[in-house]
Amino acid sequence: MQLVFATNNRNKLKEVQTLVPKHIKLLSLADILCNEDIPETQPTIEGNAKQKAEYVKTNYGYDCFADDTGLEVDVLNGEPGVFSARYAGSKCNSEDNMKKLLFELGDNTNRDAQFKTVIALHLNGKLSTFTGICKGEIATEKHGVEGFGYDPIFKPNGYDKTFAEISLEEKNKIGHRGKAVVQLIKFLIT
Repeated sequence: MQLVFATNNRNKLKEVQTLVPKHIKLLSLADILCNEDIPETQPTIEGNAKQKAEYVKTNYGYDCFADDTGLEVDVLNGEPGVFSARYAGSKCNSEDNMKKLLFELGDNTNRDAQFKTVIALHLNGKLSTFTGICKGEIATEKHGVEGFGYDPIFKPNGYDKTFAEISLEEKNKIGHRGKAVVQLIKFLIT
C-alpha cells in the first residue's frame, strides 16, 4: 500500500514513519512534487485535517492522510488551538509561539492543557478521521532539546519531564499524534 502523508514537516514525518508498518509506503508532499502551501482555513483542527487530505486527493489524485494538531490550554479558553502553529503571528516560529504562550499564562497556577491531533484519511473515495489526545500541563519554562513545536514546555500527565526531554519512542507511545496514528494503522490493516 502507498499513501501520501500530506506534510512538509520533517519532524512529523519522522514521528509517523516510526509507527507505520513497513508494508505501507509513505510518500511526503515533496515526493509527489507538491510544493505549494496547502490551505488551512477551517475553524477547527478536524476541519483543517480534512481540508488538507481533500486538497491532495483532488489536486494530485493520491490516497492520502493529513493531520492537524493544536495545543489547547484550559485557562486560555482552548488557545492557541487551531492557531497553534501561528500563535505569535504568521511569520513566527516555535520559539515565538512558546514565548507568547508563557507570557499569556504568566504566574497562573492552572496550567492544564492538552495536545489534540486529528488525522483525516482519504482512501478509496471515503474520508475517515482519527483523534488522539494527550493531557498534561504547561511548564513555567522550557526544558529539553528533543521534539519540536511546544514540546519543551508541555509535560504529559504522569511525567515530570517535557516532551522535549523524553525519547521519540516514548513520546509516540503516550502522545497525541502517536495515538491518532495507531487508530489509523488499525483501520488500514483490518
